[in-house]
Amino acid sequence: QVQLVESGGGLVQAGGSLRLSCAASGRTFSSYAMGWFRQAPGKERDFVAAINWSGSNTYYADSVKGRFTISRDNAKNTVYLQMNSLKPEDTAVYYCATNRNPYTEGHSWSTNDYWGQGTQVTVSS
Repeated sequence: QVQLVESGGGLVQAGGSLRLSCAASGRTFSSYAMGWFRQAPGKERDFVAAINWSGSNTYYADSVKGRFTISRDNAKNTVYLQMNSLKPEDTAVYYCATNRNPYTEGHSWSTNDYWGQGTQVTVSS
């Protein structure tokens, strides 16, 4: 049974930084792409960043490029999202996800993949 547990959310002032973590369990972590998504109140869940199964490629939404960095530590079965220069519009619940199938780039995501419960990030102006 695959489980994803996010942590690291909180309240931060605009311009500040946070690092989110997502601990995975239940299968071989290093074989699967990982991603971060976010959902603001009244809005759809949006893609933020992804890292492919090998860690060699990363992908970002235009809105976070240059400010956020996704990384993975296979020894710790954990994926991270370092968020710098935070803006009030970054306020959302952030979700970690992993593809159901192995050896993917992390380009395609659906409700059939595995998702965490989310962690709240609030950026004050």
